[in-house]
Amino acid sequence: MEPVYENPEFTYENQSSGIYDLTYEEPSELTVEYENTGRAKAQIPTPPPLPPPRPPTEERRSSSSSSSSSSSSSSSSSHAEDEDKGEAEDCKREDEREEDQEEKIEVEESSNELNWERRSPEAEAGADGRNSSRRSSSSSSSSSASEKEEPEEEPEPEKEGPKIQLYVKAGSDGESIGNCPFSQRLFMILWLKGVVFNVTTVDLKRKPADLHNLAPGTHPPFLTFQGEVLTDVNKVEEYLEEMLAPPKYPKLAAKNRESNAAGNDIFAKFSAFVKNKRPDKNRALEKSLDKCLAKLDEYLTSPLPDEVEGGHHRDEGESKRKYLDGDDLTLADCNLLPKLHVVKVVSKKYRNYDIPSDFRGLWRYLGNAYSRDEFTNTCAADVEIELAYKDVAKRLGK
Repeated sequence: MEPVYENPEFTYENQSSGIYDLTYEEPSELTVEYENTGRAKAQIPTPPPLPPPRPPTEERRSSSSSSSSSSSSSSSSSHAEDEDKGEAEDCKREDEREEDQEEKIEVEESSNELNWERRSPEAEAGADGRNSSRRSSSSSSSSSASEKEEPEEEPEPEKEGPKIQLYVKAGSDGESIGNCPFSQRLFMILWLKGVVFNVTTVDLKRKPADLHNLAPGTHPPFLTFQGEVLTDVNKVEEYLEEMLAPPKYPKLAAKNRESNAAGNDIFAKFSAFVKNKRPDKNRALEKSLDKCLAKLDEYLTSPLPDEVEGGHHRDEGESKRKYLDGDDLTLADCNLLPKLHVVKVVSKKYRNYDIPSDFRGLWRYLGNAYSRDEFTNTCAADVEIELAYKDVAKRLGK
């Protein structure tokens, strides 16, 4: 016969499979419903075996059957309650354990996400540095040895440009730039080439002895190029264009031959005009100068061949270029602009002559030149120019 344990609320039966089914009847006053979430799936353990029965004694035989039955029922009920409480507590602990583990996993995942988002490149670099500190320390000696064995190749220093020294005429104070269109011509060429050079002003009244030995019998301008003395201005221009060539230095030669000849007769007409002392010839000389200036103005307003082909001219074919040969300064401009500036300053000072305002191309040309540092910073002051022609420009007789 299989033993049966009874109490007022629970009934355990020893099944053949060794698994006990728990039958639980909820009290009527309990309203909260519990749902099995499937988290904890446990089987009720097999109750511990009963202790072996003690041999009956005379005293126990004499005890009444009611007391033995009551005591056995009370002990069985208390034992069942203890087991029920233990199982409930075990389930509760297991549920709490699983919840704690899930919370820990969620916290760890969230912390990992935060760490991933907040981790900066510096921190990663620091972490990599800490991880590789041992490797770097161990390989430092070998790397230093390899550096000693194979020194880094130093970059080749850039080749220095040629050593150029330009000597120009000094002004009245012996230091500033004096009036000399030819000095300014070479000054502008070197500036436009972008080469590094030194400029020395030479006072003709107190010419140093070393310059006498350097270029005997020669007046400025002249220059030394890598120690070689060059004195002829036209040949110096050709030499600089050949030695300071592309791709390192820009090409300054004009594309159109007509640009080199434009305005080449103006300075001669100007000299005749300001040196004249006879009033009866003054008007004719002035007209001759106007004619040369008008010819230059016509050339500046006429489109060049490349402008015609490219269709860059406007206003009924009138050219709008900035300079003689286009929108860039060339050797032709370096030759003409210094002379044209002297004509403008001296004619106004000693003949009260202004270049006619209807020469729009000529005034545009001068305006563009005055906006360039290569021209204005190489010009002598107007006072120096006027002073240079003080004894040259003759007063008109009565």
